[in-house]
Amino acid sequence: MSGLRIEHGAWVMVGDGEKALFLRNEGDADYPNLQVLNAWTQDNPKTADQGVDRPGRTHASTGEHRSAVQQTDWHRLEKHLFAGRIAEALYEAADRKAFSQLVIAAPPVILGELRKALHKEVADKVVAEIAKDFTHMPSHEIEKALTGPAAA
Repeated sequence: MSGLRIEHGAWVMVGDGEKALFLRNEGDADYPNLQVLNAWTQDNPKTADQGVDRPGRTHASTGEHRSAVQQTDWHRLEKHLFAGRIAEALYEAADRKAFSQLVIAAPPVILGELRKALHKEVADKVVAEIAKDFTHMPSHEIEKALTGPAAA
């Protein structure tokens, strides 16, 4: 299986809900050279460290029945909001014609969040989606992972 071909000037967004890398291919499709345009990080502690209150309880309208209310997953909510901020940044870049093609690489859950949040103008430019986490790799390793024989 041949690897992914990333055209010159195409953007690659690698994210995991807490970190996002925006890269641009300064090379060509045969010899890609991904350069970091921007890197975002977000501190997102686990839910237990974010929510200090116990889950609430509700009372039935009749009788003595009480039920627990599920605790908010603050960690997941922050990942969802971060995906929305990434989608908005990609929309602004697409609107100013910064890229004509986009490759997105993210873990499956974040990839799903991004899909829901992407504007049509950005979604139309997506040429590949890779459901893997590459955020902890340097750009040359991301390049190999995306364009190597086992990619795509």
